[in-house]
Amino acid sequence: MGRQGGDEYAQDTVSGTARTVVRLLPAGLIAVGLAFDLMTPPSYTGSPFFSAAPLVAAPVSSLRGTVVTGVLASLAVLLLHVLNGTVWKVEALTELVTVMTVSGLAVLINRVVRRSGERLASARGIAEAAQRAVLPTPAERIAGLHVCARYEAAQADAFIGGDLYAVQETPYGVRLAVGDVRGKGLEAVEAVAVVLGAFREAAETEPTLEGVAQRLERALTREGTRRDSLDSVEGFTTCVLGEILTGAGVLRLVNRGHPEPLLLHADGRLAVLAPAEPALPLGMGELSGAWADRVEEWAFPAGATLLLFTDGLTEARDAAGAFYDPAVRLSGRVFPGPGELLGALSSDVRRHTGGGATDDMALLAVGRPGAGEPQRRRTVPVVAT
Repeated sequence: MGRQGGDEYAQDTVSGTARTVVRLLPAGLIAVGLAFDLMTPPSYTGSPFFSAAPLVAAPVSSLRGTVVTGVLASLAVLLLHVLNGTVWKVEALTELVTVMTVSGLAVLINRVVRRSGERLASARGIAEAAQRAVLPTPAERIAGLHVCARYEAAQADAFIGGDLYAVQETPYGVRLAVGDVRGKGLEAVEAVAVVLGAFREAAETEPTLEGVAQRLERALTREGTRRDSLDSVEGFTTCVLGEILTGAGVLRLVNRGHPEPLLLHADGRLAVLAPAEPALPLGMGELSGAWADRVEEWAFPAGATLLLFTDGLTEARDAAGAFYDPAVRLSGRVFPGPGELLGALSSDVRRHTGGGATDDMALLAVGRPGAGEPQRRRTVPVVAT
């Protein structure tokens, strides 16, 4: 088992153990209450333990489990007072009514929690369906290239935000896009849909990447006219547009204010594909006047993997505030394919941040396989040991 698989197995084991402990806790509280009451003088009572048991069961157990816990807690109180011969005393009746009342409240809490969970599951399902519609998972093989994409949401219950990716086989080669829309929420998702829709159409019809970039620019400009004045002025999208000529092993890029992609070679060498001149993001054409997009070209040799990402990766911080640097972390590392690369990268970012990411992260890896590559390539961890 690899290091990544070992980490995931350990996390699953810990979470499974925690769930088991929580489920057994109500029964443990009743047992502790019985022991406490039997081993202490009559002036002491285990009633707090009996009252706590159904409350603990309410958010983690089923309705039946919560009811059973409340009944057992009430029977435990009644049994103890029968054994002590105090069943008809006012104190005994008060304790029994208290535990029964708390048990009734626990049942109500259980129903509220279950209904909220059902609504959350429905919301998650809707969000997941929206993600599949707006950001469909690309095929693993496109025109002889190996492809893998991931969307890592910063919030556990969120599925999609302002980050985007797309890969498409066209008459001009395999074209791709990775971008980040300014803002959050539904407006960002709407802008993502606009950008991706324009890209899919332009990628098929525009003979040059410059033409694709200008089509996206015009689409965002049209979108801005429908929004409030603030959004129409400040709205923008950082983006990298790519074109891979697979037969010739050539990669072309247009970078509009986006983090620089990385090219990982088969021998572990890494190149940062930085543009010669910085460019403004899409949607800011009016601020720069007549803006001429510049296409830059790199060799894309067999065995190499192109990695594109959004700033959620480079802005991830550790406890000391240090940013995550994918060029440093990946330099000298070799992976069997794009899927293994993104899996190791995601795990490494979680370790770096301690699981506390503050921004969404879109990852896209495209590999150009070489002859016999699966047999000759090796896998090493992202973090040196």
